[in-house]
Amino acid sequence: MPTGQYGGPHPHATDGAAVTEVLAPAVDRTRLRAAVEAGNIPTLLMVLHHLTGDRRWLEPPYRPGRNRGLGANDSGGLADERRREVLDAVTDAVLAWSGGTPVVVADPPTAQLTEMFAVAMGEPVPEEYGRLAAAELGAPVRTPRPRPQAGTGQTVLIVGAGVSGMTLAVALREAGVRHVIVERNEDVGGTWLTNSYPGCGVDTPSHLYSLSFFPRAWSGHFGKRDELAGYLADLADHYCLREDILFGTEAVDARYDEAAQSWTVLVRDRDGVQRELTADVLVTAAGLFGIPIVPDLPGLDDFRGTVVHSTRWPADLDLTGRRVAVVGTGASAMQTVPAIVDRTASLTVFQRSPQWAAPADGYFDPIDDDARWLFDNVPFYRTWYRLRLAWTWNDRVHPSLQVDPGWEHPERSLNAVNDGHREYFTRYIRSELAGRPDLQAKAVPSYPPYGKRMLLDNGWYRALTRPHVDLVTEPVTGFTADAVRDGTGALHPADVVVLCTGFQVNRFVAPLQVRGRGGADLRAVWGDDDATAYLGITVPRFPNLFLMYGPNVNPGAGGSYMFIAECQARYIGDALRRMREGRIGALECRAEVHDDYVARVDAAHDRMVWSHPGMSTYYRNSAGRVVTNTPWRVIDYWDMTRTADLADFHVEPAHHTEENR
Repeated sequence: MPTGQYGGPHPHATDGAAVTEVLAPAVDRTRLRAAVEAGNIPTLLMVLHHLTGDRRWLEPPYRPGRNRGLGANDSGGLADERRREVLDAVTDAVLAWSGGTPVVVADPPTAQLTEMFAVAMGEPVPEEYGRLAAAELGAPVRTPRPRPQAGTGQTVLIVGAGVSGMTLAVALREAGVRHVIVERNEDVGGTWLTNSYPGCGVDTPSHLYSLSFFPRAWSGHFGKRDELAGYLADLADHYCLREDILFGTEAVDARYDEAAQSWTVLVRDRDGVQRELTADVLVTAAGLFGIPIVPDLPGLDDFRGTVVHSTRWPADLDLTGRRVAVVGTGASAMQTVPAIVDRTASLTVFQRSPQWAAPADGYFDPIDDDARWLFDNVPFYRTWYRLRLAWTWNDRVHPSLQVDPGWEHPERSLNAVNDGHREYFTRYIRSELAGRPDLQAKAVPSYPPYGKRMLLDNGWYRALTRPHVDLVTEPVTGFTADAVRDGTGALHPADVVVLCTGFQVNRFVAPLQVRGRGGADLRAVWGDDDATAYLGITVPRFPNLFLMYGPNVNPGAGGSYMFIAECQARYIGDALRRMREGRIGALECRAEVHDDYVARVDAAHDRMVWSHPGMSTYYRNSAGRVVTNTPWRVIDYWDMTRTADLADFHVEPAHHTEENR
């Protein structure tokens, strides 16, 4: 189990200034050299500069070229001779460090880190990313803490034991705050527990889709469901979170008691037994992808075959030699179809609208032992590798998602760069579907790239070209006993129907009923699909209520929700600390603060791709307002959530002392 930032056998090894204050692990030269040969050159250059302080490694001829697309740029574009010089120098520097030589550049200033970041990427990087690098390099190691003692003190109830809930729980343990998590499932993991369809995995690189304080020696560049579920189970075990989780327990109703400045939450266990729990603070961490959408189509109940939603995949479902119909072409379908295509007798895919998908070099490639060794044993390597992924997959594309009012082709793209993306992705799709003009006509979207969630091609297009696969662009209108009917009335025989029809993502906190100050009903405040919250975290009239994965926090431009969860946990943790230290009984977001934030969110979205009228997307509600995605760069959200500003809240002194709670 990982015990430090390295996640390996040397729990005393950490990044940043602490590296100079501890005994470095002994390193075998032969083992080190083999690992360095498998390393990412731009990342190794950052290691080299930290260890030696020699600026020549930041200058030509060693300066890496720019990353192309989403690739790792492992060679940095360096000639073989220069690459060999870098590998030799890294080997010598790490050996010297392991022998006791201090790190020369242990704690560089922000300006220097910004420069290093730009060198690592081969392109300019905003100054804000230098501050992020400083925070990541100096982050303390989080070790397991004993369970907070029962008795007096602040109490928190968390709904959900997925990524969000457990990230917050680790922070609360560290702060000594008593808490309980209610989880309706029988284990931790959230969406990675409930989704087990074939091909299920993450489409963000594994080393980025990880919590910064809980690294993992991932087996592949893009983690699959079982490894991700195992990672979250290990997180719960490592930080002893299970002893504070009530499994098989669903939160049904929550009411705020103004006199007691606390929440009373009605919960129901697996046997249907109900009871009430009370806590000073309520945090909903249920996530977006919990309630599946099952279309109400004529004849579905009469279908004699098997109907499954992707998020409820039966473990014993055998598709061998069967006629399978897949309804939908979103992320889950794009992962499922290539994984099952070789088993089926026939496969019919019903597409409502085509998706943009990027090439996914290395999607199935394992990370070999040499490369994994670097993460666990070479100082600074893991952090800089993650930082490079963060820039590539998070904010690099953000400027191209803004509407250029003077652009001549608004029907197909937003601006010149976005139009270039369109040309690139179109060429890729057509090359994958070479010789099939019928499929090319169906598979190339008409809306701008990134208008919907950008997907990764893991064999999707090649699967569509198989002779027993049919791509149908007519809508599904109903079912017979043994077939799916499309909009033309044509019947498509099927033994199994797989519904990749998504989730009720706009129903935040559902099915929990939440009533705040004066009995305000959160569902009534939001309506069916128009949730709003300051920073996606807090709502006026609902004191001491915090949301995780609330409205307008989904990183739609790409990137890792794990990072967002850490931002929210830090913000909520800081708010709780201020409550404890200031003897505050209630924090309630000011209406004017909330309203101003929502207006800025909406105005920013009006200038972005997700508001483009040429497509439908789950990002928007029935009125066309974007409710799931953040318009901000990931780094902006990180800045916004560094601390909780009490000026944003109505602050009530505690009605009761710690002793008589």
